[in-house]
Amino acid sequence: MDDKQLFRQDARVIGLVGLAHGTSHFYHLILAALIPWLKPEFNLSYGELGLLMTVFFAVSGVGQAMAGFVVDRFSARVVLMSGVALLGISAVVLSSAQNYGQLMVGAFLAGCGNCVFHPADYTLLNQRVSKKRLAHGFSVHGISGNIGWALSPLFLTSVAGRTDWRTALLCASVLPLGVLALLLWNRHALRPEPAAVPATGAAVVAGASALGFLRLKVVWMCFAFFVISAVALAGVQTFASTSLVSLYGMSLAWATSAYTCFMLSSAVGMLYGGFLGAGNGRHDRIIIGAFAAAAVFALILAAAVVPAWMSIVLMGLVGFATGIAGPSRDLMIRGAAPANATGRVFGVVYSGLDTGLAIGPLMFAALMDAGHPAGVFVGIAIFQALVIFTTIGVGNNSRSMLAAKAA
Repeated sequence: MDDKQLFRQDARVIGLVGLAHGTSHFYHLILAALIPWLKPEFNLSYGELGLLMTVFFAVSGVGQAMAGFVVDRFSARVVLMSGVALLGISAVVLSSAQNYGQLMVGAFLAGCGNCVFHPADYTLLNQRVSKKRLAHGFSVHGISGNIGWALSPLFLTSVAGRTDWRTALLCASVLPLGVLALLLWNRHALRPEPAAVPATGAAVVAGASALGFLRLKVVWMCFAFFVISAVALAGVQTFASTSLVSLYGMSLAWATSAYTCFMLSSAVGMLYGGFLGAGNGRHDRIIIGAFAAAAVFALILAAAVVPAWMSIVLMGLVGFATGIAGPSRDLMIRGAAPANATGRVFGVVYSGLDTGLAIGPLMFAALMDAGHPAGVFVGIAIFQALVIFTTIGVGNNSRSMLAAKAA
């Protein structure tokens, strides 16, 4: 296969996997975006609405760890398509809900659908994308997720405002069904036979049994990395805008635009991070520098020592810095995965993302209830700083395993 054919194959796989991942992130917010309609419709408290989101992420987190084993045992292609289909079904169930219990069933189904994406996505990227474009594949994967997060509230609130929330969910169900049709049409590009088997830094012996990889300390360090970084992300997603209103006296519209700036800048950072990660073998150093910068910017926001307009710029800088770390993060974890256990490792490790997103809002809500909006950004900075320590541990362990393997 010449380079032009290989490029087309890589681009096709990266595009398909990225589209599926964007659909997953779109569904992260289908309930949160419709809170203004669901609350009066079912006479729910904010606690009951929050529990729906907790169920989604809790089911997704537990299911993600299990999905990794299914991916390695069967096929990432089949698992990915099943998850996309479940997302569409969940939206239909939610649109027809007549009580809180049925909303809970819909949230449960959405969590089941969401749980497959990281183990299936990363297995496909590692198997089907050439090594020289893998960092770019991880970059596009992260960007597509951010696009899904950005489009979901815009789409759902727009449709619900013009029609009703049930119609908005039915319209949302069309997205995964369309993506599923596209995946089926291009199923040959996602065939399970690996086109390029990447070398990994972990000892192959650790993957000799189905659960052997769980004995690797580096796997649990990667899990901790995701829990901690996701708690910081949850703070940004849930209460950053509200905190900016209190700290800088800006309108909610301007504070929301600051969050949009964070998301867009994060996508740009991921794009740059793909090129940076592709040409650098010390991925841990890139991650450490990026999160250190993000933590400093968050502390400046907490201090409220800049004009209100500057807070939007700082939010963008936080997003850009964390975005840069994304591709290097995925490459670092890839290096920690034993051979033939990519799905299991990514499934367990990325379940930490759902764990952090489930517990983070509760922690930052307590700060807001106590009247400490600055504490939100201080907390974000603290957790971003803690990410640095887990990164140091992962990097040192990965290099130790590489040295042992070479010896």
